[in-house]
Amino acid sequence: MMSSSFKDLLVWQKAHEFVLDVYRFTKDFPKDELFGLTSQFRRAAVSIPANIAEGYTRKGEKDKLRFYNIAQGSVEECRYYIILSNDLGYIKNSEIDKLLEEISKMLVSYMSKINQNSDY
Repeated sequence: MMSSSFKDLLVWQKAHEFVLDVYRFTKDFPKDELFGLTSQFRRAAVSIPANIAEGYTRKGEKDKLRFYNIAQGSVEECRYYIILSNDLGYIKNSEIDKLLEEISKMLVSYMSKINQNSDY
């Protein structure tokens, strides 16, 4: 089934859910992290669904893949922020990393399908 909007993509829906989780988690971070870890974590999280949305509208496969690759880079950045947040004691054994892993796998699969359909 063809999607009519980026909002129809399951990977975007999961990424949006992840952003909401990050905002919930980071609201309890220490106030001295507001312009540090909190800001960086939120920015990287928002970048995932934002780049999926932007890539969705691109016509060429190469252009689409570039935005999905940026989203994947933000996934990895968030993966580190989860490790750091855990090591600093700001979050404990959260399910957020499982959701991030699911998003990562979905993005890889989505990019692979686009690559299979391209001529290069």
